Amino acid sequence: MNTGQDVQLDDLDARLIELLAQEPRIGVLECSRRLGVARGTVQARLDKLIGRGVIAGLGPEISPAAIGFGVTSFVTLEISQRHGHDPVTAHLAAIPEVLEAHTITGSSDLLCRIVARSNTDLQRVIDQIVSSEGITRASTIIALAEQIPYRTLPLVRSAARG
Repeated sequence: MNTGQDVQLDDLDARLIELLAQEPRIGVLECSRRLGVARGTVQARLDKLIGRGVIAGLGPEISPAAIGFGVTSFVTLEISQRHGHDPVTAHLAAIPEVLEAHTITGSSDLLCRIVARSNTDLQRVIDQIVSSEGITRASTIIALAEQIPYRTLPLVRSAARG
């Protein structure tokens, strides 16, 4: 996986990524037909993009709301410096409703995106999160509506333009 190296994308890379994002079930042969390049070229580009960590996964994108988790929330956590990040991270990883966690700068130490079935269920999830003795404080913000979903295609297009 790429860890900060300057990875260059060209127009073909960007078009391939966009096609795969729009139609995740498309095959390499159909990609080559639509992009107007050889099948081997598409396969080589795909292998290169995966190998460099540009494409991090090809699995289905799941909507938490569609499976009953309609409440999204962001939680900042302050952790005990005595315990460190690792035990807290292991604790959070064991909670299915914690979708992601990032070490951050500022007054808090971690930022988590979590989901719950309802506001009442959100309290259960937060209680489970703060049950770790390594967490000293939590602050929660409930998302009311998603204005811009997680996206990377505009970034890919910009990177391909240089």
